[in-house]
Amino acid sequence: MTGLPAAARLCLAAGLLGLVLCMINQFSAPELSPALERAAVLASLMAVGLMLVALLWSRANPLAPELVELEGPRGLELIAGLPGDLAVELGWGSRMLLTATPAASLVVLWQGQVILRRGVLAPRPFAPGAICQRARQTGKAVSLVTLKLYPGADEFGGLPAGTPAVLVQPIGEGGWLVLGGWSPRCFSRSDEAWIEGWAEKLRTSLQGWCGPGGSQGPGRTEQSAAGSSPDHPAS
Repeated sequence: MTGLPAAARLCLAAGLLGLVLCMINQFSAPELSPALERAAVLASLMAVGLMLVALLWSRANPLAPELVELEGPRGLELIAGLPGDLAVELGWGSRMLLTATPAASLVVLWQGQVILRRGVLAPRPFAPGAICQRARQTGKAVSLVTLKLYPGADEFGGLPAGTPAVLVQPIGEGGWLVLGGWSPRCFSRSDEAWIEGWAEKLRTSLQGWCGPGGSQGPGRTEQSAAGSSPDHPAS
């Protein structure tokens, strides 16, 4: 009862009191007449109705899933040799995903090579597996709301250890946008729609780039972890 508003508590108490008094009246009556039984039934219905009103009055406030403290440096890794407009697009979009969604880390893969990592960085490079291939074949995002419950979770060893949730968004047929969340079931429908929209925009920019097999070198430029990604998940 402590979580109910004062009016709901009063309504619940009145219903309980009415039900108790109705039962006392029934058991203390010298004889059970039809009129008394009808009155007892009506009084019981009214008491139960008051208790239901009290329960419906209160709102169910589900607790937010507990955030997982992911271990690893926070920073930005970007493949060298990107055109300026594409580098800006990757930097802007990745920062927006880390600040406006519950993403803790993200990886962009294109033509078999990781071109961007941002957020909490894992020590291992990311390598796509069966789940990523399924997302590309269907052309739809794959959301693993509680990663540890899914077979094949080892595919995401390129994300920070203990990542509780993963969203795999295909970028056309040439790559993927992979995001790790701060908590289980953290990505909402609106988050998924926003991520899908940016992946479509990013696909257009990436298709105009010659890709890792062109003039770009294999190295990456790294930025300091300070200020490159948020320390807290989006609210």
